[in-house]
Amino acid sequence: MKIAVEGCMHGELDKVYDTMRRLEEAEGIKIDLLICCGDFQAVRNESDLHCVNVKPKYRTMNSFWKYYSGQAVAPYPTIFIGGNHEASNYLWELYYGGWAAPNIYFLGFAGVVKFGNIRIGGMSGIHKQNDYYSGHHERPPYSEGNKISVYHVRHYDVLKLMHVKEPLDIFISHDWPVGITEYGNWQKLIQQKRHFEEEVRTRTLGSQSAAKLLSKLKPPYWFSAHLHCKFPAIIQHGEDGPTTKFLALDKCIPRRNFLQVLDIPSNPGPYEIQYDEEWLAITRRFHSVFPLTRAPFRMNEELDIQNDRQWVRSKLNARGAKPFDFVQTAPPFNPSMPVDNPPAAVHCRNPQTESFLQFLQLPYLLDSSNSGGVNRNASSSQPAHPLNNDDIELPDEIEDDEDDE
Repeated sequence: MKIAVEGCMHGELDKVYDTMRRLEEAEGIKIDLLICCGDFQAVRNESDLHCVNVKPKYRTMNSFWKYYSGQAVAPYPTIFIGGNHEASNYLWELYYGGWAAPNIYFLGFAGVVKFGNIRIGGMSGIHKQNDYYSGHHERPPYSEGNKISVYHVRHYDVLKLMHVKEPLDIFISHDWPVGITEYGNWQKLIQQKRHFEEEVRTRTLGSQSAAKLLSKLKPPYWFSAHLHCKFPAIIQHGEDGPTTKFLALDKCIPRRNFLQVLDIPSNPGPYEIQYDEEWLAITRRFHSVFPLTRAPFRMNEELDIQNDRQWVRSKLNARGAKPFDFVQTAPPFNPSMPVDNPPAAVHCRNPQTESFLQFLQLPYLLDSSNSGGVNRNASSSQPAHPLNNDDIELPDEIEDDEDDE
């Protein structure tokens, strides 16, 4: 299949989709899927816009709201992850993944889905060591500090991804795995981005958590964005091990390398986005220790998901693997009636997420404000196994000092 990969979207869906159409016409090809590597900016209205961590002068609605409202329809199936400039209140509604708009699928804070027979995994956000071991404590309306920390990658989500054993074809992260520059033309990179030189030479440019996942998962393709430049690399995993083709792309502005189309070996179409059995089993297994406070969460044990895997398989066989349908949960932007002082965003239970959790027979926890944390042995009609939160220290991680701005 032909997959278009885009770097930072920044809400410019109209421009990216138009570029893809013109590319199809010029090359005589048909693109099957668009993957966006973060800073997607799924901004539905003015309240969402105030949840995006950008300076006021950069707050613009752009074009996602058209696709959310139904005024426009995404011409290509689109899968995206979150970055560090997002309507985090909306993405939190879809923490486990779901349709942000018709034909536009958010992969979740961490997730794996299938598109045809291609397995696509991803992780939203950027790495900041100070927040890495915290739980997901942020709730809208956000303080200025929480507006930033909400998109910082958490150990809990990385740990879930570290439990993926079946091969992935593609992985997506917003920031680059730390050390990735050693496998590409870093000299050319620092000629273009001179302020990267010290971090490249000291091996501190990028995300340590992404580097862990790259070493563990070894996917054939890894796509990133965040640093607003194009950078290819090829990673050889061991002397006789597999290789990963890494590609970072720019943001959507003229005369920049923000889009590339790749041929990925696959079965014949038609293709559609579907739930992944192994990932649903991992999600179910870890739900009872979902950390939702500032308290540190550390775990360093491998968990057996086979019982959950069999249970999920029977459920998918009965229902099918198609994600639950898109539902609007907030009024879309109305350009004829702009709102100067919008109400503060508050948490909304998204029906997609409620249906997803009911399907897995798990309790809804995203609006939890229990300062004591979640009941780690929360039960359901088919209870997930309780886990021991052994306070095991992991190796110290290198802090990514890339400016959130």
